[in-house]
Parts: sequence; structure tokens; C-alpha cells
Amino acid sequence: MTGPRAIVRHEEWTITPDREPDAEPVTHQFQCVVCGEQSGAGGDWEPPQTWALEHSGRNPSHHSYREIITRPWRTFIRG
Repeated sequence: MTGPRAIVRHEEWTITPDREPDAEPVTHQFQCVVCGEQSGAGGDWEPPQTWALEHSGRNPSHHSYREIITRPWRTFIRG
């Protein structure tokens, strides 16, 4: 007689923002909706905001932007 060939186990997973010390930083960036040009991405959102204001100053018809936020997440098994 042989033992089981497979063990099936149901696991319940969850996802949460990664706040571990080694997690990647949250970054903010703006993209001009009119031309697609983008600010740099960084942990502080003031430089992208300043970029958008300066971009509008150089391009008066460019006044629509989208914010791009990169936030690290992690999954783990509830237990």
C-alpha cells in the first residue's frame, strides 16, 4: 500500500501595503494628459507637482495631468 500522492490544502491569502523596512518606497509622478510627458518619480510629491506647474507655464494649453503612484504591496497567508 502506498501513501497519498498529493496533499491539497486550502490557504486564505491576503494583500496589504508593504510597510516592511526593506520595502520599496512609495513614489509619486505626474503625467501631462495632453502630450504624455512625465515628471520624475520620487518619494516626495512636491517635485512632480512643481514640474506640472512649470510644464503648464511652458505649455499654456496643457492643464490636465494624471498622478501616477507606485506603492509596494505584499501578500501573505492568513494564519
